Amino acid sequence: MFKKVLIANRGEIAVRIVRACAEMGIRSAAIYTEPDRYALHVKRADEAYFIGDEPLSGYLDARRIVNIAVETGCDAIHPGYGFLSENAEFSRICSERGVAFIGPSGDVISRMGDKTAARASMIAAGVPVTPGTEGNLSGLDEALTVADEIGYPVMLKATSGGGGRGIRRCDSAEELRQQYPRVISEATKAFGSAEVFMEKCIVDPRHIEVQILADKQGNAIHLYERDCSIQRRNQKLIEIAPSPQLTPELRAYVGDLAVRAAKAVGYENAGTVEFLLSGNEVYFMEMNTRVQVEHTITEQITGVDIVREQIRIASGLPLSYRQQDIQFRGYALQFRINAEDPKNNFMPSFGKITRYYAPGGPGVRTDTAIYTGYTIPPYFDSMCLKLIVWALNWEDVLDRGARALEDMKLQGVKTTASYYEEILKHPEFRAGSFTTSFVPNHPELLNYSEKRHPSEIALAIATALAAHAGL
Repeated sequence: MFKKVLIANRGEIAVRIVRACAEMGIRSAAIYTEPDRYALHVKRADEAYFIGDEPLSGYLDARRIVNIAVETGCDAIHPGYGFLSENAEFSRICSERGVAFIGPSGDVISRMGDKTAARASMIAAGVPVTPGTEGNLSGLDEALTVADEIGYPVMLKATSGGGGRGIRRCDSAEELRQQYPRVISEATKAFGSAEVFMEKCIVDPRHIEVQILADKQGNAIHLYERDCSIQRRNQKLIEIAPSPQLTPELRAYVGDLAVRAAKAVGYENAGTVEFLLSGNEVYFMEMNTRVQVEHTITEQITGVDIVREQIRIASGLPLSYRQQDIQFRGYALQFRINAEDPKNNFMPSFGKITRYYAPGGPGVRTDTAIYTGYTIPPYFDSMCLKLIVWALNWEDVLDRGARALEDMKLQGVKTTASYYEEILKHPEFRAGSFTTSFVPNHPELLNYSEKRHPSEIALAIATALAAHAGL
């Protein structure tokens, strides 16, 4: 087993990895740039190393991070999610320097990160994919020809894309002509590649992803599925495990497809195979070669510590579980509490947290790196915490989620918490019948009246009176 793990990340996922290391008797080493000097992951790790004043570049400097790991005696690096987590070159550099990369090999990351190569691998493995181009588009003329063949609407996608970027829906040839150069530009800026491909747009699908684990001995299992259909502009907001929309037969089918996909590419470590479902039709979408933000809800329903398994696998140990050992119990929801103002087009709301009170009680978990007095910097993702709730049945998990959202107090910045309370009240969501169109189809949920704690109201009145009196 490893003696020391360097965490090439920040925020709540870095804190999550620190905790896993502590439970396993492994020392943890954090890295940080100037805006994160007082961050929780720096405070909680056994060691911490400064990597520069510039907010982002230090977290993206693969060679420097590996050098720090070697110089400080770390025998493994955990990349978390985002940043360098799906960077094939980072994985290869770790291998060259004799540092274990807690994730798949660089070759697998490259193959699955290239969306057209991933499609080809899935077709060869017998995993169904959406109709579309066999490779990258050569230009607008080919795009128009393919769109006519498969029928509108179509999706233009950056071949190296991810995180909801580099994707455009086109409902007509006119839209395709407008969007094609925009996707090229966004892909080039975001991913350094102008390559794009096209798929048939599956209208109003359910977005289902399956958590998989695979070891170096050739064993691969799935930990059932998550429903990620509640999303805005391809960004997930509320995640659910298991999906309330799948029959046992469909659940078994997508689980088997995910394991087949993992074995087909020689996958190792934790990963996620994502599908779009339309009725009983299942289409492979992509494979995420890292731990997912929403891994928490799978842990809640199965009892499997996914980060711990990641570390074990990377150290060469076999999986702790066989497929028949994996059972799920109840339902879990994860709310991404973002520092955004949902009533102002979800504009970021960075700043100092003046009060933070974490909700508690049975079946409630929070993964975060914030605290009262912490200032959320404007340089990174707007997610400030993940609120996870679990209960034995669907109705109870909805009620527990509503209670936990109401119980949580996070002041100083605007958040998406109240918006999620409105979603939980909606009969379509409560019936467990929703697709990726739920959020855009219900703009009225943004017109809620925000609740204010009596102490907030009293403070506002006192401030107004003081201002009026000229104090």
